[in-house]
Amino acid sequence: MRLLMIGDVIGSPGRNAVKVNLEGLRREFNLQLVIANGENAAGGNGITREVAQELFAMGVDVLTMGNHVWNKKEAFEYLAHETRIVRPGNYPPGAPGSGAIVYKTRQNVKVAVINLAGRTFLQSIDCPFRKADELINQVKEEAGVILVDFHAEATSEKMALAWYLAGRVSAVCGTHTHVQTADERILPGGTAYITDLGMTGPCDSVIGVKKEIAIKRFVTQLPLRYEVAAGPFQFNGAVIDIDEETGEATAIRRIQNYG
Repeated sequence: MRLLMIGDVIGSPGRNAVKVNLEGLRREFNLQLVIANGENAAGGNGITREVAQELFAMGVDVLTMGNHVWNKKEAFEYLAHETRIVRPGNYPPGAPGSGAIVYKTRQNVKVAVINLAGRTFLQSIDCPFRKADELINQVKEEAGVILVDFHAEATSEKMALAWYLAGRVSAVCGTHTHVQTADERILPGGTAYITDLGMTGPCDSVIGVKKEIAIKRFVTQLPLRYEVAAGPFQFNGAVIDIDEETGEATAIRRIQNYG
């Protein structure tokens, strides 16, 4: 099977980039599954029902989240019932939603999607390594293909988790930094890996934020409010080929489109 994982979707420019690119990519690569990180999709900060439904209508099958998952109040109730959204599974017990889901494609292939958050330079929540073990054991009898979105800041933490899971999952793809890395590869055991999928949003920006505001924050150290930039967009992600019988990845290709 062939699937697409899309880097962090940032506000309305990111959603527009998905709208412009996704249909053509589905045809070009004959995609069977599309996953997007949507933790910044609503105004650059969080997710809402309306925004999620918009992305689903565009052809996104599953949304993953990250450290901004709870920034919109309505997410608490919405994630408790929306089975196509997976949030970091290593939030402590009692958090709404699920850290792992099993999605059945139109070709009747069952794919498990796991979401985890890093702890280095981010909020210190439960251990992503131990939670990965738990969630893999939870889904492996039902799904032969297992995908992990690791939403983390430190490249070392992302690489460590990928090696920890090599041969046990089909792919480990990093999100959060909004900068696509050029280190895609297949690890021993058939695990596709990339440190960061990148950003789907305004390219004339500082990781999606109006560059004037970001620069002023650095220069003055004032807590200015971030705003999503406008203008041209970029679409970042990775297309991954996976053997449905073995669950092993056979190829990974970065996508970097501009518009």
